[in-house]
Amino acid sequence: MRVHIATDHAGLELSAALIDSLSAKGYEMVNHGPVDYDAEDDYPGFCINAAQAVVRDQAAGVDALGIVLGGSGNGEQISANKVEGVRAALVWNTETAKLAREHNDANVVAVGGRQHSVEEATALIEAFLTEPFSNAARHQRRIGKIAAYETTGEVPA
Repeated sequence: MRVHIATDHAGLELSAALIDSLSAKGYEMVNHGPVDYDAEDDYPGFCINAAQAVVRDQAAGVDALGIVLGGSGNGEQISANKVEGVRAALVWNTETAKLAREHNDANVVAVGGRQHSVEEATALIEAFLTEPFSNAARHQRRIGKIAAYETTGEVPA
């Protein structure tokens, strides 16, 4: 699986640890930055680029997911969710990480690097990456309604 990752300065240390540990587990890691610490960096570009890469890969049939990191993960999730086709979920425990995939078919996970230890964050992300979408009809229907709104601007019934 290809995993696109992006962060801001607050998640830089966690990003480096994840790139190392997930690469060692066989994931193809693609770093969308930043690579150097800059307390004044702006996360939206990094996160949007990673989210766009996930959508492009998935459209091309590549097994791909994304990770966006920050201090809280909130701004990074918001940025990723501006990309059409992205369903980014902020997770804070293994249950929310699994449900994001199982029920929502989330394709990007957001984690707050200042909210979890490296070990905790790694466990959350591994739970997200390994949990399959359930393909249950009710979840497909709900995701379809979100996608319909995203492309038409009309709220489905």
